[in-house]
Parts: sequence; structure tokens; C-alpha cells
Amino acid sequence: MFINKPQELTHYVLEQMAKTEDPRTREIMVGLVKHLHAFVSDVALTEAEFHQACGLIAKLGQQSSASHNEVTLMAGSLGVSALVCLSNNGEGGKRATTANLMGPFWRQDSPLTASGESIVRSTTPGETLYVNAWVRDLQGQPVSHAMVDVWHSSSKGFYENQDASQAEMNLRGRFETDSEGHIAFQTIKPAGYPIPINGLVGEVLSQLGRHNMRPAHLHFLIFKEGFKTQFSQVYSSDDPYLETDVQFGVTQALIGQYVWHEGETEPNGVEGSNWWSLDFVFEVEPGVAYLPKPPISAKVEA
Repeated sequence: MFINKPQELTHYVLEQMAKTEDPRTREIMVGLVKHLHAFVSDVALTEAEFHQACGLIAKLGQQSSASHNEVTLMAGSLGVSALVCLSNNGEGGKRATTANLMGPFWRQDSPLTASGESIVRSTTPGETLYVNAWVRDLQGQPVSHAMVDVWHSSSKGFYENQDASQAEMNLRGRFETDSEGHIAFQTIKPAGYPIPINGLVGEVLSQLGRHNMRPAHLHFLIFKEGFKTQFSQVYSSDDPYLETDVQFGVTQALIGQYVWHEGETEPNGVEGSNWWSLDFVFEVEPGVAYLPKPPISAKVEA
């Protein structure tokens, strides 16, 4: 076929995509071509801009490594990660959900930790925090024997894989829910932090005039056969960046209420201390349990 006009080109490419045997792959590729071609036409993309865009896409891959994922960071900064999450949970966005972003810092094989124990594995400054979390199904019944990964950044805003001074797997742990669907652990109160801006994401945020701050949060991954694997983030209600999260991740259902205890006995028996507590309930829905490929697999070297 000889192509002479833009409309003819789009029609011909769609014809070729329609020959794809797998129905889901065909649906995705047809939709992708429609939207990409419409985007090029809508913004009247120039040849120079197209070449620049190709270079930027290549740069995302070049700036990703075993300890950093610039692609995931960009997807979050454009709101794509949040859109995928909200569209695939809570009955397609019809109701609130405790599902949230996976983020670029989940690591597989966190240490199996007994409920109630600490996930602080090296000297880490910060205010003590005790967390109680419950996993329930859509009927409000406890989900027992679910594996729950927990991870978060230090009070300086670094995950352990970003910071060679932290012990391996510091501020990470893996727990199993009891008959009440409950886990508990001790850690430090997380702090908000800036996402890395030494790569392409930083360049884009600068051009858009946006800040690079994330509100303080704890990460959770809930896994059990028969239920859809849930990634989640619980945000701190007192964080100034709740409404302007650079990754667009904050939803009302995920704002946690931290409680300050002054001069009280800690759950571990230490008397007269000052500490924080957080109670939170997760709701998981039926579905396929799976573990995706971790965005990172290694720790930065000193």
C-alpha cells in the first residue's frame, strides 16, 4: 500500500495491528496506535520534537540500574502509576481502596520478622513508632496467614538501598498475619523526602515548575493466594505535602492518623517514654496473587 496522507497511515497501521492473534495484545496495540497517532496530530509534533522524545525515552533506560529505576519514577511523576492503580482497584474506581503505588524501592526477600519486633536494623535516628495493621476482606472478615512486606525511608529521606551507611534491609521486614489478620512492628516515624532529581525526571519537573517532594509514608505489600496482591502506602496526616505529592499517590483512604504518646509505657514495656502509634486497616479483594519483578534488586555501594 502506498501512503500519501496522515489519515491513510493511521488506518493502515491499525489494519496491521488488527492481525495480532492474541486478543488482549491486539486490543492494547490498537489502542496504543490510536492514541499515539492522535497525540502526534493534536499537538502537531515537529520532527525535531519527535527526535528529542526518542532520546528522552532512551535516556530513561540508560539512567536505570539495579539500584535505581528512572522509568518507574517518571511513570509516577506523570500520574500514570496512580491512574493504573485506581483503575484496577475498588471495582474500577467505583469505591475507595487501600491499594496504592508500588513505588521504585520495593525489594524482594525482606527478612521474615515476628509480629511486634523492630525493623530498625542499624542505628537510625528518629522518633519511635509502633504500628498495628489489620488485613480484612471485602466483608470485613480477617485474612489470616497473609504475608505482609513493610518498608520505608529513614528520617533523612533515604531507603536503605539508596544509603550505603544503613544496614542491609534496614527499615524493611516481612510479617505473617495471625488469626485476626493482624501484624505489629516497631520502627521510626517516617519523614517526607525529595525524589531523585539527578536524572531525566528532575529535568522534567524543573521545566514544569513542580517540586519533587513526597509526603511521609509507610509501604506495604500484602500477598495471599485467592486475593489480589495489594501494594499500599499509608501517609502521615501531618505532612505538608499531602495535597501536592509529586507522585500523585495520596488518597483519602490512605491518610493515617498518628497518635503521640508522651511519658507513657511503650508496647515493649519501656516506661515513661515519648512515642508515636499508628493503627490501620487494609481491605483486600478477591483476585490473582502474584509478585511483580522488583523495580530494584541491589543496594548502592559505598
